[in-house]
Amino acid sequence: MNSDSESLQHQCLDWLLTDDVKNNEQSVCKENDGVENLLKEATASKSSEPKLGGTPQAFQLGEIPTVQDRFQAVLKRRLQIQVQDHPPLFPWETQLIDYPDFVDEPSMTLVPTWGWMVQQSKLNLPRPLPEKVFRQLLEQCQALVTSSVPLGAKLVQVVENFFPNESQALNDIAGLVLRSTYRSVNTLETIPNIQSDYSDLQPRQQMALSLLAAKQLLENLTLPLSATSPVVERQWLTSVGNLNIKVEYQSVGITKLLVQAELPVKGTLTLRGSGTLAMATSSTSGYLSVELGCEQLNPTYTLEVEFPEIDQQPLLFVISPTI
Repeated sequence: MNSDSESLQHQCLDWLLTDDVKNNEQSVCKENDGVENLLKEATASKSSEPKLGGTPQAFQLGEIPTVQDRFQAVLKRRLQIQVQDHPPLFPWETQLIDYPDFVDEPSMTLVPTWGWMVQQSKLNLPRPLPEKVFRQLLEQCQALVTSSVPLGAKLVQVVENFFPNESQALNDIAGLVLRSTYRSVNTLETIPNIQSDYSDLQPRQQMALSLLAAKQLLENLTLPLSATSPVVERQWLTSVGNLNIKVEYQSVGITKLLVQAELPVKGTLTLRGSGTLAMATSSTSGYLSVELGCEQLNPTYTLEVEFPEIDQQPLLFVISPTI
């Protein structure tokens, strides 16, 4: 009987510890049909010395398993009640949340986290760039788009932070990018015909891909005007729709530079040139225009398009008239 008592004690302790029963839950034993008394009697040692004049307590075989089963059933029922009254939370939850049984299909569409990122789908690239790389390239392009340095040097400056100590290789590949389309650039022809990630490409392939993207981004951000082409248009795809821009130099009557834009959301246009500034803001999507009067055109103008809904950083275009 002593071995049975010790076994019962160990099983009860193991069961309680495994299920992480709290102290207030252990009090169940006192509330259910005298289970506590039965358990104490069952765990009494048969070899212990009886009190003077007392009679040793005897048990029938089979009583201890019955007490054990009853004890576990009572605790299990109480734990079930506790869980129903106080359901457990996920680590990220602070309160109960009802999750939908299914997600509507439109909301499952993967949208880039950065609003200007969608324009990459309009670029002619053999492989897409990671969002982080594309964002850094665009930021560098905007920082250098007004620079007067030659395009080849500008391309190298845009991507050189990605490839330190590789200026010679960057210059060589930049020359190929300027002279050829990507399909005839030897470096890019070695890119495997599989869905390789940017990180899986060889360094020279990454250089070529980055330079190609930088060249096309600078072209997208530059709006050249000339006597033969006094009107230029651009489109930039964002996560909230298309941004359409039309820039026109008008010399009939009042000479001016006119910018008209179709905005997908509310936004602001800011046109700057040689100390002059014109700004227009729209509280809704639709058409918006801004203009600057000019007796003589400046070498460059800048146009900032700001959409607070998708990014606090405006998109910067440069207008370069040669009229």
